[in-house]
Amino acid sequence: MEKNMSGLDKILAQILSEARSTADAKIASAQQQAEKILKEKEEEAKRECGRIARQSAVEQADRIARAKSSASLQKRKTILAAKQQMIEDVIQKARKAVLESSEDEYFRRIREMVEQYALPQDGQILFCLKDRDRLPSGLEALLNQAISARGGSLKISQETRPIDGGFVLVYGEVEENCSFEALFESRHDVLQDKVHEFLFA
Repeated sequence: MEKNMSGLDKILAQILSEARSTADAKIASAQQQAEKILKEKEEEAKRECGRIARQSAVEQADRIARAKSSASLQKRKTILAAKQQMIEDVIQKARKAVLESSEDEYFRRIREMVEQYALPQDGQILFCLKDRDRLPSGLEALLNQAISARGGSLKISQETRPIDGGFVLVYGEVEENCSFEALFESRHDVLQDKVHEFLFA
């Protein structure tokens, strides 16, 4: 996992350098929107107080205070939603960058992942249809060379799996989903923290 995350960190760093330049502008826009909501809520509360002018000043002040509190909460939610959307955009761009990397880089990452996840026993490795049809010559030998120290072996299957990229390891009745989708999902919280720290710390 460390090797995979190291490669992923490099991709994230490139995307984050671009995202950071627009993050401030997007947050400023969200804040402006939130401030507008806050102002509208305050004005609405004042108009309401005008309609109930016969009520005590304490009741009017309480109504305004509650309106401000509600608007302030909505403001925080608006800004938080904008930040979360930016974080998700960066993560999805990173995943897309992995899938669209050059064939040499893509299958180098595949070899690293196989070395990380393969078990010390004989099994099969399955790809998606797109990857199966573009497998580089000699890949099976390279994969087995990478895992030879642990005593296992892998045979490339002609079967495919409906995954976005990466692979599935099959050992008898046991399947290990090593697709990029599964990798990103399993590390989603870690990636969120990394992106948040970079953009908003």
